[in-house]
Amino acid sequence: MDIDNEASSLRLTTPGEVISDSSAVLRGHGTYVEDEDVVASLAGVVSRVNKLVVVKALKSRYIPEVGDLVVGRVVDVGSKRWKVDINSRLDGILMLASVNLPGGIQAGPRPPRRRLEADELQMRNFFEEGDLLVAEVQSFFAEGSTALHTRSLKFGKLRNGQLVTIPSTLVRRLKSHFFSLTCGVDIILGMNGYIWVQKHTAANQKEGEEGFDSEAVYSNVNDDIDWMTRAAIGRVSNIILVFARYQFPLTDTLLNEAYDWITDNEIDVKNILSEEVAESLMIGLMQS
Repeated sequence: MDIDNEASSLRLTTPGEVISDSSAVLRGHGTYVEDEDVVASLAGVVSRVNKLVVVKALKSRYIPEVGDLVVGRVVDVGSKRWKVDINSRLDGILMLASVNLPGGIQAGPRPPRRRLEADELQMRNFFEEGDLLVAEVQSFFAEGSTALHTRSLKFGKLRNGQLVTIPSTLVRRLKSHFFSLTCGVDIILGMNGYIWVQKHTAANQKEGEEGFDSEAVYSNVNDDIDWMTRAAIGRVSNIILVFARYQFPLTDTLLNEAYDWITDNEIDVKNILSEEVAESLMIGLMQS
């Protein structure tokens, strides 16, 4: 396999396939050296950065990077910390010191409110097992687990929606992972392959603004959702699953076009995932 020029720097490979001469490149993850050749150790995409060659698996668990936005589910409440399933090798860790607490907003010039013993005793009032949240990767602990934070008011507990799970390799790093679709549905693209589809909500107050009710961030009560919004959430969720089936990129523009195609053709929510409708949708998007 020739990867010496930029045009061929991304190639599919299979285990045991020779990628390049070991004297010309540096061996990275997913490769090994045999008889002076760099050989792929797994099936995936060959990527070259300068002289470093790596093979990225087509299907694998999410590998966190600092700054990634992730959607996760709380699996355990411990001493001053929550364990969060983020579809990675190890659970993410959300420390009590890394969240906003009622009565104090960690934003602006004011110092954050001190964590008290009473806060630790009330941790399940903030997040409990089974709760879904959106957070940002902050750092890594010595044993390799991921440290999360929800200090920004755009992060926190998730309500009024549905979780959709797709391979994390299909989610690209974008400037923003929050989108509002024209159908009145908001989506959050977690880099870990967990996608949150929810009723559209408009922020009436900005982060750090006086009078912001931080307790509402931890509410477990969903808002009233009319049947049209419920149907829209179902359509968008199924469209995302169809995109994942065909390895199609997730962008707000394509999701809006797909939604319009579904409604124009009067497709029921339950029929979107059928083979016939899914193929027709993909063909329609490629022809538009």
